[in-house]
Amino acid sequence: MNYISETDLILNDDGSAYHLNLLPGDVADTVITVGDPDRVGEISKHFDSVEFKKGKREFITHTGRIGNKRLTVISTGIGTDNIDIVLNELDALVNIDFKTRMVNPDLCSLNIIRLGTSGAVQADIPVDSALLSSSAFGLDPLMHYYQQSLSNKEQELLNAFKAGLPANIRLSPYVASANETLLTALGAGWRQGLTITAPGFYAPQGRQVRVTMAIPQLMELIQDFNFEGQRVTNLEMETAGIYGLAACLGHKALSYNIILANRVTQNFSKQPAKTIEHHIKELLEKLTGIL
Repeated sequence: MNYISETDLILNDDGSAYHLNLLPGDVADTVITVGDPDRVGEISKHFDSVEFKKGKREFITHTGRIGNKRLTVISTGIGTDNIDIVLNELDALVNIDFKTRMVNPDLCSLNIIRLGTSGAVQADIPVDSALLSSSAFGLDPLMHYYQQSLSNKEQELLNAFKAGLPANIRLSPYVASANETLLTALGAGWRQGLTITAPGFYAPQGRQVRVTMAIPQLMELIQDFNFEGQRVTNLEMETAGIYGLAACLGHKALSYNIILANRVTQNFSKQPAKTIEHHIKELLEKLTGIL
């Protein structure tokens, strides 16, 4: 089916994508996603020029250039439910003719880089460092609504993770991987590992405040997982959804995690703003030098 109905893809009166409030042509080939809307400006302040700033709800977008490199940075808010909106509307903006509602004959593949904060689950991963997610296990349900095509390697990894979960734990994880081209191009010098994408910040990430957790051994299960030398390194809330949908839509995705906390040593960054600023500069330097 090439025609997209008015209820499947809703547009605003000005012809922009319903939630993102963007028009075709607004999106650069390389898109940086962040959770926090305030972080968009912390990235675009390093641009040599800014073409525009747009926003609606939690979705703030700035597009501009560093040298000759055109970049878009967009906030997603927290969680894979928002990722469902952002990835689908970004894809529509570059691959659907909004006037005819027909899928373009020649499809565009975006470079989508998540820059987000994260918590380490292994004692040897230092606070204030960064790591790239080679693959991510989603504990949320998002990708169960889409038809994924897993490689043999991904299926084996997922099978091993599921096998390590006790039978009484009601979880149905999925797995999705970084784009190999981006991982190779940007991965030199950075730690890599498996990421857990959780559907919440507290009990789904092994935190207990006042309500008793249903899976008190969750952190131990995550920390102990090892498959052919691959271990879970960190927790966050978007990567698996980004990887899964990007792969389904034909885009390239990579998640760059800024480690602000270590859940094993129970240390939190003493200088989170400075750490985030350092890694923003580091990522932008690599992006503009390679892509």
